[in-house]
Amino acid sequence: MRILVTGGAGFIGSHLCERLIADGHEVIAMDNFITSSRNNIVHLIGHPRFEFIECDIIESCWVQGPLDAVMNLASPASPVGYLDHPIETMLVGSHGTHNALELARRKGARFLQASTSEVYGDPQEHPQRESYWGHVNPIGVRSVYDEAKRFAEALTMAYHRQFGVPTRIARIFNTYGPRMDIADGRVVPNFIAQAVRNEPITVYGDGSATRAFCYVTDLVDGLVRLLWSDEVMPVNLGNPHEMTILEFAQAVKAAAGPECTSEIVFCQPRKERIADDPQRRRPDITRAQTILGWEPRVPLEEGLRQTIDYFRALVQQPA
Repeated sequence: MRILVTGGAGFIGSHLCERLIADGHEVIAMDNFITSSRNNIVHLIGHPRFEFIECDIIESCWVQGPLDAVMNLASPASPVGYLDHPIETMLVGSHGTHNALELARRKGARFLQASTSEVYGDPQEHPQRESYWGHVNPIGVRSVYDEAKRFAEALTMAYHRQFGVPTRIARIFNTYGPRMDIADGRVVPNFIAQAVRNEPITVYGDGSATRAFCYVTDLVDGLVRLLWSDEVMPVNLGNPHEMTILEFAQAVKAAAGPECTSEIVFCQPRKERIADDPQRRRPDITRAQTILGWEPRVPLEEGLRQTIDYFRALVQQPA
């Protein structure tokens, strides 16, 4: 197959490109590097089945020749990214998704939209099922990301209903692993960067908020299975093992080994962290298990070890 991955130089996108190439496909990655890095794909440059196009899909999204699938992962994904680029985040979810969908329609390709657990907002249902409509503040600081993804889902379904495009929607929950941006502001890179530098591991608030962390290769496997499935409605992809942020900080410290001298400290969250920040998050993955035969397999300890090794090597590099 010949597959386009928008956002292909991002954290998840680059791992997805690797997986598709390993599966024998021809992969075209497209990115504008607004929040991604060339370092994520430098090892793929020169591969006979990999092509890279530097492009902003807000402006255009076109590929010469046939396409079998379009996987749309283009978007800032971390609070630092979408708070620094709020307009671009809204536009990539709207104009960018429209351009990617139109490409899929004109090429007769199947289409996968990477959505997010943020469409559930600060959920009043727990765990979150795909049937839950969400609890989102449409004018809060996080809304530029939340509402962009909700719009992208609606537009994806509109293209399926009006034009018969074979569309797929993945609602991605917290994912971690190598190639995360060390400065992206999310809890995983924050804690691991602090641990490998032997700095205090800073837990905002009392640490009672919960998350469920899925290793990136597990997530990518779910995306690939969903792409080749016949499922049109959204599917949650994430790890259902819920833990508090304090428990996660303790797990990071333990995985960093005896050389880690960091202490866990508590501090008041910044204002933008308080606003609409979900207090509990855990996916119900019944549909993914039933439809895709998918569930996470990488234990947290193993995933953290791989991620910590990556961050250790990163902080030891010259500036």
